[in-house]
Amino acid sequence: MSKFSRGALTAAAASLLLLLTACSGPAGSGSGANTNSGQPAGGPLRIAVISHGTAGDSFWNVVKNGAEAAGKELAVTVEYNSDGDPAGQAKLIDNAVAQQVSGLVVSMANPDALRDSVSKATKAGIPVITINSGEGRSAEFGAVTHVGQNEGIAGEDAGKRLKQAGKAKLLCVIHEAGNIGLNQRCDGAKRGFGATSNLQVDISNPTDAQARIKGALQSDPAIDAVLTLNPQVAANTVNAIKESASKAQVATFDLNPDVVAAIKADQVLFAVDQQQYLQGYLPVVFLKLYRDNANTVGGGRPVLTGPGFVDKSNVDAVGKNAERGTR
Repeated sequence: MSKFSRGALTAAAASLLLLLTACSGPAGSGSGANTNSGQPAGGPLRIAVISHGTAGDSFWNVVKNGAEAAGKELAVTVEYNSDGDPAGQAKLIDNAVAQQVSGLVVSMANPDALRDSVSKATKAGIPVITINSGEGRSAEFGAVTHVGQNEGIAGEDAGKRLKQAGKAKLLCVIHEAGNIGLNQRCDGAKRGFGATSNLQVDISNPTDAQARIKGALQSDPAIDAVLTLNPQVAANTVNAIKESASKAQVATFDLNPDVVAAIKADQVLFAVDQQQYLQGYLPVVFLKLYRDNANTVGGGRPVLTGPGFVDKSNVDAVGKNAERGTR
């Protein structure tokens, strides 16, 4: 797992400010992205962060916290917006382009729905960094780089850990239809684990999601492990297991204070931690370096923030940061 801390990030940002103040080089060409010639090096920088997160989603609140912290430390204006509907997210991107932002950070859970909007940004000379989802399409869309975790590898590692824990039949719960990253996680889990079935639920209807998970457990008592892909769904699953008298155990993707408490209470085996704070923080730093010093990061490959794993062995240390909204 990364050893980044808030203090280390702040110190790094301060050092970057000293470097960037001294730099006056032109913006670079990146990995297929166009130069935003309308934004001179050293001038005001305004970055739009546009995610596919749903309202109140604790995961995306941490991403937002990271982006806003980097903006404050680097004197960059950061505007965060989100829409779980791909068409709505595309409109947000179009609005940012029309407002001539200096840089764009966008998650691509549904890349095809965002293609035209992201293309408008790059054609307008606005550098784009993709985060969280859409790693495989990032370079194709002209992004400078991608920041996130490889979802297939993360899912495979989670499946292997569950298999090593002695589990025999796995249920993987997908909470957003059409989100390619979630399907990649479950596909990876099947590679790592073996006998795996998927269940589709709707995160915007937690009562129904819990009922569907309960029904799946009751209809197949052989299921002894459930892999959820979101902390909220993990909590629904813990409740569904209690209601169905199932002996299944839960593992989840992503972290929040509730998951931390569930790990401590032996209700969740582990959480796959993609350190989403960095997915908000790092792109702001990268876009400032790109604009002011022609720097690109990753060498044409994604900058990985995970997967890491949080379990009983490290939950106390990580949990303190989850409580303050940085993990």
